[in-house]
Amino acid sequence: MRYLCLIYGTDAQTSHFSAQDMDRYIHEHVDYDAHLQALGKLVVSEALQPASTAVTVRMRNHKLSVTDGPFAETSEQLGGFYFVEADSEEEALQLAAGIPSARFSSIEVRKASSAGDSGNRGSQGAGP
Repeated sequence: MRYLCLIYGTDAQTSHFSAQDMDRYIHEHVDYDAHLQALGKLVVSEALQPASTAVTVRMRNHKLSVTDGPFAETSEQLGGFYFVEADSEEEALQLAAGIPSARFSSIEVRKASSAGDSGNRGSQGAGP
């Protein structure tokens, strides 16, 4: 089973880090990636550019609307993700807990749909 671990946080959570602290924090993630890879649990992981660089796309009445910034107006923004293989939800939660960002941020864990799941959107897209 595959699970998406979404990392949500604020810039303030790491703004007090020195350059050395930030470098160490980034390397913790790289090391955790290698650990998950060695276990055969990592599908992919990525950090994202700041939410201020986001663009939101909407189609309404066959018209494209593009706006700067993230869709959600919240204090926490999506900062990155891990897509992992896990034998159970319990294991997925344990893998998410090991993500270094979990110490400062929130990790949302969602099971990915597969072709056999009811309600699967398959190639129709990921949105409602």
